[in-house]
Amino acid sequence: MERREEQPGAAGAGAAPALDFTVENVEKALHQLYYDPNIENKNLAQKWLMQAQVSPQAWHFSWQLLQPNKVPEIQYFGASALHIKISRYWSDIPTDQYESLKAQLFTQITRFASGSKIVLTRLCVALASLALSMMPDAWPCAVADMVRLFQAEDSPVDGQGRCLALLELLTVLPEEFQTSRLPQYRKSLVRASLAVECGAVFPLLEQLLQQPSSPSCVRQKVLKCFSSWVQLEVPLQDCEALIQAAFAALQDSELFDSSVEAIVNAISQPDAQRYVNTLLKLIPLVLGLQDQLRQAVQNGDMETSHGICRIAVALGENHSRALLDQVEHWQSFLALVNMIMFCTGIPGHFPVNETTSSLTLTFWYTLQDDILSFEAEKQAVYQQVYRPVYFQLVDVLLHKAQFPSDEEYGFWSSDEKEQFRIYRVDISDTLMYVYEMLGAELLSNLYDKLGRLLTSSEEPYSWQHTEALLYGFQSIAETIDVNYSDVVPGLIGLIPRISISNVQLADTVMFTIGALSEWLADHPVMINSVLPLVLHALGNPELSISSVSTLKKICRECKYDLPPYAANIVAVSQDVLMKQIHKNLPQEVHSSHPQPGVSGTDPRCSAPQTSQCMWLMQALGFLLSALQVEEILKNLHSLISPYIQQLEKLAEEIVVVVLQQVFQLIQKVLSKWLNDAQVVEAVCAIFEKSVKTLLDDFAPMVPQLCEMLGRMYSTIPQASALDLTRQLVHIFAHEPAHFPPIEALFLLVTSVTLTLFQQGPRDHPDIVDSFMQLLAQALKRKPDLFLCERLDVKAVFQCAVLALKFPEAPTVKASCGFFTELLPRCGEVEPVGKVVQEDGRMLLIAVLEAIGGQASRSLMDCFADILFALNKHCFSLLSVWIKEALQSPGFPSARLSPEQKDTFSQQILRERVNKRRVKEMVKEFTLLCRGLHGTDYTADY
Repeated sequence: MERREEQPGAAGAGAAPALDFTVENVEKALHQLYYDPNIENKNLAQKWLMQAQVSPQAWHFSWQLLQPNKVPEIQYFGASALHIKISRYWSDIPTDQYESLKAQLFTQITRFASGSKIVLTRLCVALASLALSMMPDAWPCAVADMVRLFQAEDSPVDGQGRCLALLELLTVLPEEFQTSRLPQYRKSLVRASLAVECGAVFPLLEQLLQQPSSPSCVRQKVLKCFSSWVQLEVPLQDCEALIQAAFAALQDSELFDSSVEAIVNAISQPDAQRYVNTLLKLIPLVLGLQDQLRQAVQNGDMETSHGICRIAVALGENHSRALLDQVEHWQSFLALVNMIMFCTGIPGHFPVNETTSSLTLTFWYTLQDDILSFEAEKQAVYQQVYRPVYFQLVDVLLHKAQFPSDEEYGFWSSDEKEQFRIYRVDISDTLMYVYEMLGAELLSNLYDKLGRLLTSSEEPYSWQHTEALLYGFQSIAETIDVNYSDVVPGLIGLIPRISISNVQLADTVMFTIGALSEWLADHPVMINSVLPLVLHALGNPELSISSVSTLKKICRECKYDLPPYAANIVAVSQDVLMKQIHKNLPQEVHSSHPQPGVSGTDPRCSAPQTSQCMWLMQALGFLLSALQVEEILKNLHSLISPYIQQLEKLAEEIVVVVLQQVFQLIQKVLSKWLNDAQVVEAVCAIFEKSVKTLLDDFAPMVPQLCEMLGRMYSTIPQASALDLTRQLVHIFAHEPAHFPPIEALFLLVTSVTLTLFQQGPRDHPDIVDSFMQLLAQALKRKPDLFLCERLDVKAVFQCAVLALKFPEAPTVKASCGFFTELLPRCGEVEPVGKVVQEDGRMLLIAVLEAIGGQASRSLMDCFADILFALNKHCFSLLSVWIKEALQSPGFPSARLSPEQKDTFSQQILRERVNKRRVKEMVKEFTLLCRGLHGTDYTADY
């Protein structure tokens, strides 16, 4: 293409060789990107187009791609290329071409004001980037000039079109500033300049929002523009008029969502607490929404109730300390607290009928912390005011924790049940926290309610009400020392009176007894009141987790008081073990209580029932340790004899000597059939069963099997060979004598698999899945395997990142599992630390892409685990990477605003302890990325 010297940037575009980045070639590549069905061709086109965007020729073809006869996809690419050149290669542009470039951008924006909106936005972003680069010296009144130019009457575009184009430009300007690559000293100068220019923006926004003739589309754009500008930490008092106008706009259903975002963003500024007088003016505005809130709840309008709740919580949670300090206004703040209480107790079951109440829980923590942080005198005053409020909160939370009817619960999806379980855990945490404020009186309150419920003859009580009260008691007893509570004896006496006709209630009864096991150790006379219930529950497969864990706690804490009950405990336990009641249970966990390794949604994450058998054996171990030797031996004999008989039977069927002889035969078979995948798989199955059965007794054959496995996998890579390698690593890698052959095998299968990745692993998801599991096992069992110089840790890391993008869920889960094992080893395994430092950003990008919509929503917990591990073990790196990554426009989703991305990064970086909270943040963020937040689709999430 012929160069046009008048184009900005051409003079400095420089030395890179031309790669035929012509208009025609760019259009062909775009057509290939959008319409070619071949994914490889699409990828090649995308790679070429990315080179074109940063090439010197981009200064020329960009303008031609914006011509009116081009389709929007092509025009959009031209606008994007201009933005990239301006934002990243500003130094290429000679200063004498600034004005020309500015004028051309204004011209194009004016033209597209009545054209494609996506192209208009990209052009506005390009002009915003130019303005930020020129401010304050080269363009001192940039914003005022923009307003003046678009208000000119001689424009060919109609007034509404010009107004919307100006608002789009003013909206993207602060957003571009937040993501700009300006040096820090320049950023401070530009921020100060924008703060001054705010005076040219807000009066215009107020005028447009308040004048009756403004169409809805303009007013909505005004609200989004205001929301964008408050992110620049504009003084809250300067926002008063616009905030009031936004409150008024909440009555318009079309403007509701935009108004909520604007108000919440304005209230949530870190600097806002300085402007107490303005905050006090906002309280009546928020309280004035109560009728609209109640109407929305009555009509089942979840979006409206959710939005109003967000506003109330934003004011209360962010500024409770500042507002509590205004003692003379205590009544108005109490009214706000009561409004938030209404939101906490909003009718319906979470998450099916409502999704609002969970927003409020953090507020109650914050308010309590702020009250308890005051000096004694002021604290006493507020305690008097707020103790009744917190007692009311307990009633509300326990009501919200109640299960729905059995019929209704039966229609809930597994995801809804899991969300409800997590929600109950949050309620449990809140109740535990509230105990600090209310103390022993809270336990008395719960006990009185439960007593009245169980002893009343006036009306039949629901099992849900009973279960919720017990759940509240258990929540506190699990973490608070209740040994000196005077209500526990009464509670222990009430428990046998409970009519248990439901799994959820039975579970909670069991867990409550378990939470009181330490108290029972100090009051052994009460053991007989509850032990029969626990032993009876052992026979119910649906109560497997709760009954076994409770018995284990009792046997551990009360073992010296259990000899009178030992024979009965052993007999029941032996019967349960022999009948294999805790084996092959349905995977869904009925319990509403969190247990290590237990999930109600993913069978692969469920606690294997052998765990319950192990817990039961541990319980019996505690029990027997307190008996006389003769009693121990007698009980051990009866318990262990059946297992000894099973082992003897196994020993008759397969012994190492026989297996060694068979091994020679298998080698002969393999010499002829090594290329037959079915034969190889059958051989692996034989040895996997042998290794699992013989465990340490298999040791003499480890070198032979390692050598055979290496030959098999080198000839035909199969998942079964990797699974068998993983078994060997698990059982033998920690023993010095077996480490050399296992290390050699590990290095060989890793090398072969990495070669497979180079050739294209997409046809072998099962191999990739098993390989990731092998790597995770190696890190867990023997991290020294990653110290070998012959192991290309960098290639392994990059392949695992690639595996995160597979469509097969098991493969992605296995890859996530690998990274959650790898990241904690950053400090102790030097090659791991090095590769994370060099390539960790690549991992983060892949995780964010998955959360942004490239992976199934069912996998979000797995990706949240990686984020949590990064934050916990690589915090300083993550804090840089995540901010850089989320600065990219449209990443990880074009649906996100810069403030949403910033909020997410801040939330993630703040949470380094609570993995569950990180999972919630990721689930919320992925809904925003997919445009599903607040829609009916979230009900299944």
